[in-house]
Amino acid sequence: MKQFKRTTVTSALPYANGPVHIGHLAGVYVPADIYVRYLRLKGEEVLFIGGSDEHGVPITIKARKEGVTPQDIVDRYHNIIKRSFEEFGISFDVYGRTTSKVHAETASEFFKTIEGKGGFIEQESEQYYDEEAGQFLADRYITGKCPHCGSEGAYGDQCEKCGTSLSPTDLIDPRSAISGSKPVMRRTKHWYLPLDRHEAWLRQWILEEHKEWKPNVYGQCKSWLDMGLQPRAVSRDLDWGIPVPVPGAEGKVLYVWFDAPIGYISNTKELLPDSWEKWWKDPDTRLVHFIGKDNIVFHCIVFPAMLKAEGSYILPDNVPANEFLNLEGDKISTSRNWAVWLHEYLADFPGKQDVLRYVLTANAPETKDNDFTWRDFQARNNNELVAIYGNFINRALVLTHKFFEGKVPACGTLDDYDRQTLEEFANVKAEMERLLDNFRFRDAQKEAMNLARIGNKYLADTEPWKLAKTDMERVATIMNLALQIAANLAIAFEPFLPFSSRKLRGLLHMDTFRWEDLGRTDLLPAGLQLSKPELLFEKIEDAAIEAQVQKLLDTKKANEQAARKADPVKAPVAFDDFEKVDIRVGTVLECKPVPKSKKLLQFRLADGLGERTICSGIAPYYPNPEELVGTQVCFIANFEPRKMMGIESQGMILSAVDADGRLVLVQPRAKVADGATVG
Repeated sequence: MKQFKRTTVTSALPYANGPVHIGHLAGVYVPADIYVRYLRLKGEEVLFIGGSDEHGVPITIKARKEGVTPQDIVDRYHNIIKRSFEEFGISFDVYGRTTSKVHAETASEFFKTIEGKGGFIEQESEQYYDEEAGQFLADRYITGKCPHCGSEGAYGDQCEKCGTSLSPTDLIDPRSAISGSKPVMRRTKHWYLPLDRHEAWLRQWILEEHKEWKPNVYGQCKSWLDMGLQPRAVSRDLDWGIPVPVPGAEGKVLYVWFDAPIGYISNTKELLPDSWEKWWKDPDTRLVHFIGKDNIVFHCIVFPAMLKAEGSYILPDNVPANEFLNLEGDKISTSRNWAVWLHEYLADFPGKQDVLRYVLTANAPETKDNDFTWRDFQARNNNELVAIYGNFINRALVLTHKFFEGKVPACGTLDDYDRQTLEEFANVKAEMERLLDNFRFRDAQKEAMNLARIGNKYLADTEPWKLAKTDMERVATIMNLALQIAANLAIAFEPFLPFSSRKLRGLLHMDTFRWEDLGRTDLLPAGLQLSKPELLFEKIEDAAIEAQVQKLLDTKKANEQAARKADPVKAPVAFDDFEKVDIRVGTVLECKPVPKSKKLLQFRLADGLGERTICSGIAPYYPNPEELVGTQVCFIANFEPRKMMGIESQGMILSAVDADGRLVLVQPRAKVADGATVG
């Protein structure tokens, strides 16, 4: 196997139209961070590249719905996502974005280089065009009746009701989602990457030269290659994205799948403008992509074909893609709010980032889909992190303070049981390296926990608290060995649990630590003063878990209710009665959760006459209330004020129940003056 001088590690660019959840963390970002921290600990040269994917149709749709610009959307979510990663210790060297000037320049030059080498083909095709809006329609901007299940409102790429993949021309009675008019077919020209030209070398490169890739990755690549590759469009008729940089391409942008992976390169340029090429063009650099299974084809077939067509870049050495993480036996769904959002987790479990990192790694979907449950989360915390790892560290420190004034005692003569214990973890470094080098992070974390088990068993079997009555020299040897195991744990768990490892190193006063020290029994010198004991982990009580389970049950109930047929129309009311209700539009100036309430959000609105406060029971459906700031909502202005959780609510925010069970705010499609009436 070739030896490399350095490693470039990328992680999939999250799409900037929503926050991140545990599925993202488990599938991509925690594994990537574990690997990078491991390489750094070994003293290797490594660069960890991340960033937000900020172009594409879903962002334009969200912006249109909210009456804001696509840039407003990506600015909002880029910051939310970046903050979540920072809070969970995902240690990017750079976290960039695809709306940067450097990215636009890099992607444009990349395209022009391939174009100059004849690497694209130009083709004309017929696509739907909205004559009222004066633009071609992306698949998601076309709706109609599903030809398979008959459901109305199916999109041009998929029916959300039955899940069938569609083409826009499959729809019955297609309509433009922009104007509502019936679109017409119109010819348009696009640029295509002819993947079929690359099929022969891709087959050799993947199927013959990379048999070491994970079986789920290798198998999916083989399936694609066996079906035969087809040209893939690299441009779209859209006004949000990087303009296609050649004459005759007015009104066209680079397709997001082409533009996004180039973000890895442009983000590296942002960080290292003078030395970025060694990370992307030097054959002595190893390139590793961490992704989810839905991105395998792009990172193993499409992006390598792009790099090869450009001609000056290295190709990925490995793509250790994970499968999907489910939640309580059901597929994670952002539209159904069936997810554990990272910012909500930190609000409910402050300071417990490492607990979630540990559980997600223990349940990592490395070769097949896996499941996260709150009961398993509690059990792993209480029975492993607290009862094994935390318990051993606490006992070792408490006993050292009790018998040796908190100083590391000198090690005396080892007996047979001491030597047997040392043998049990003598190979921990080599075994963890073997697993980590092969991206088996779940098993590597088990090895680290086994070291804690060895330490726990050693103290339980030797019982130094009893020997203290008769043989303090023996107690000193036992405690010295126990503390050396504790120091080893601070190193072994560093890639997995960075927050608790840092805390443990502080307790042990380990100023320096290196991977090569793992397995040594002289890490803490005799006489070293240790800090007073503190718990590394704390027990999670049933009530906290029951609250999370109930939150999901409430979500499921809301989804089920929404799936039922609409309620019967209420009894008729006189028009004069309706006119008594004063419905207006206001801009959200502030939106935040109401303390001690799971359902209420507190809005502060500009209502055209001044400001007012309204409480609304939509918190479960808007996990990031700060995102609503700057948007407009409809509200009833003439309801009598009422006290809600001690807050005077001056009206009612209007919302509707979506088809997936979510409460969705009623908002104007375009921005209007604050105080505008609805009628």
